[in-house]
Amino acid sequence: MSNLVIGIEGLVGAGKTSICRNLINLMPNTILVNGGNIYRAVIYSMMKNGSKLEELKSQGKNLDIKEMMDLLNIQIKIENNETILYINNEKISEEAIQSKEASMAVSSVAGGADHKSLFAFAKSLINKLKEDYNVIVSGRSVMKIYPECDYHFFVIADLEERVRRKCMQYNNKETIDEIRENITKRDELQKQAGFYEYSPITIEVDVTNCKSVEESTKLVFDKIKLPLLAN
Repeated sequence: MSNLVIGIEGLVGAGKTSICRNLINLMPNTILVNGGNIYRAVIYSMMKNGSKLEELKSQGKNLDIKEMMDLLNIQIKIENNETILYINNEKISEEAIQSKEASMAVSSVAGGADHKSLFAFAKSLINKLKEDYNVIVSGRSVMKIYPECDYHFFVIADLEERVRRKCMQYNNKETIDEIRENITKRDELQKQAGFYEYSPITIEVDVTNCKSVEESTKLVFDKIKLPLLAN
C-alpha cells in the first residue's frame, strides 16, 4: 500500500509544529517536511544579509523564493526524520528562524511573493520522499503545493490560549500584550495572503482545551485511519 502524505496547517501559535513532531513518533517510517521553516530560512537569510523588510515587501511578485533559496545556498537535509536547513553547510538554528522578527517578516512578505518555483520544488521533494516514507507536511498553502494529500488538518485554538503558548515559547521575554498584538497582526496578514483557507478535505482540529502536546497530537492521530498506515 502506498505511503501517506498528511498536510498540517494551523493558526499562529496553535502548536502545529509540535503536533507534527509528535506524530512522527506515532507513525512508523515517517518524515516531517517543515515547509514553513524553508520559507523562514530564505527571509531570515536575506534580512541577515542586509535586506530590509520594506524592500522585500516592495519586490512583490518579483521576489522568487526558490531563486533566493538557490542564491543563498540553502540546503535541505534529513536529520532525525525531519527536514533541517543549512546555509553554506552551516545549520540554521531553530531559535533564529522561529524568532518574532523572522515570523513577522514572513507573514508580511509571503502574500506578495512568487511561490510557483518553490511550490514545484516542494512537490518534487514530497514525491521523492513519499517513495520510501509517509510524509507529514507542515506549513502554509499545503493543498496548493500538494493537492493529492491523503489528509489535510487545520489546527486552531482560541486567541488567549495561543498567546499563553507563545509566552512559553518566548520564555516570557515579551509582555502578554506584545505577544497578543503580534499574533493578531500575523493572523490578519495570513488571512490577507489566503493562507487560512480550507479545502474540501480539510479537517479542523480545535486544541484549545488540550493540556499537553501529546493530547493535541492524539486529536489529529485519531482521525487518521489506522489501516492506511500499513506499508
